[in-house]
Amino acid sequence: MGDYAVAMAALADITVVVLAAGLSQRFGTADKLLAPLRGKPLAAHVADLLGPWPFRQRLAVCGTAGVADLFRERGFTIVENPSPEQGQGASLALGLAAAEAPGILVCLADMPLVTAHHLEALCNHFDPGHGIWAVASVGNGQPGPPAVFARDHLAGLDLAGDHGARSLLRDALLVPAAAWELADFDTPEALSRAALPREPDGSP
Repeated sequence: MGDYAVAMAALADITVVVLAAGLSQRFGTADKLLAPLRGKPLAAHVADLLGPWPFRQRLAVCGTAGVADLFRERGFTIVENPSPEQGQGASLALGLAAAEAPGILVCLADMPLVTAHHLEALCNHFDPGHGIWAVASVGNGQPGPPAVFARDHLAGLDLAGDHGARSLLRDALLVPAAAWELADFDTPEALSRAALPREPDGSP
């Protein structure tokens, strides 16, 4: 566990759900989440970051055995998605159904550059008791994951397709992050660029 300022009691009220069941069609025939990045599989970056945090649950919604094994080895409970073609929203719904905590931190397995500092800020801003029941990231003008939601509010949404919790994001408190930190990688070329050494400002 790092020197995180977020209260341990607050994390005990949060289930983290990592969405790791995408088809990654633009990546080719290889499993994108198992592709190497800076010495380990792409999905291992977010799994290793989240592993030590004392969340009530750590869930990974997975579509392949290899990715499921990666998260299972790091202490996550696996939620199988037998139909990843139904989109990200379907994965989110599966994670939500398995979650027990009142707060849900949603992360994507193909966003390996998110920092502990940013996740700490998201969790610290989440305060449903004072009306802040959705907190999302923003780095390029559009709100998106990682994001924290009150479970009760997610439960009433139609999460079909790739829209996920987009309707909730419109009213979310936005926490800024550098665009590079929120990058995901859809092609081998993009992943190769991410493997380059970091610049002095921390960007890839």
